[in-house]
Amino acid sequence: MEDVVLRGVSLEKNQAKVTIIGVPDKPGVAASLFSALAEAKTSVDMIVQNVSAQGTTDLTFTINQDDLPRARKVIEAQAAKIGARDFAARGGIGKLSVVGIGMRSHAGVAATLFTALAQAGINIQMISTSEIKISIIIDEAEGPRAVQAVHDAFKLGQ
Repeated sequence: MEDVVLRGVSLEKNQAKVTIIGVPDKPGVAASLFSALAEAKTSVDMIVQNVSAQGTTDLTFTINQDDLPRARKVIEAQAAKIGARDFAARGGIGKLSVVGIGMRSHAGVAATLFTALAQAGINIQMISTSEIKISIIIDEAEGPRAVQAVHDAFKLGQ
């Protein structure tokens, strides 16, 4: 892990997580939902879709918590329109991101991150990765402890 260059860790607060449950697994459903949210001036951040089972899937995404009341109306209408079974939305979410170069090509970065959070007793709700970043969704209240756990695990700032 000596070759991994971590630039830092950030915590984005004031986030909300929305899960639409039992979404029909067919073309155009995601386009309909996210177009309606865009028309309502709601920016979507992380998006995770589960593997389809029995013709339906779950779709989870994050938005700014301040947009949640307005987005909830759009989501409720879209869930009914697309034939989803239900939806759940909650604020108090934080996005922790670890950014660096070489993270994808070095085994153990994700394991170190997830182990550090587990040892700190922090539950991971969502994970998104890219070539230079791992982002996770956690309870916002656990954010400061999560940042410290990451700093300690990767020896950032030392």
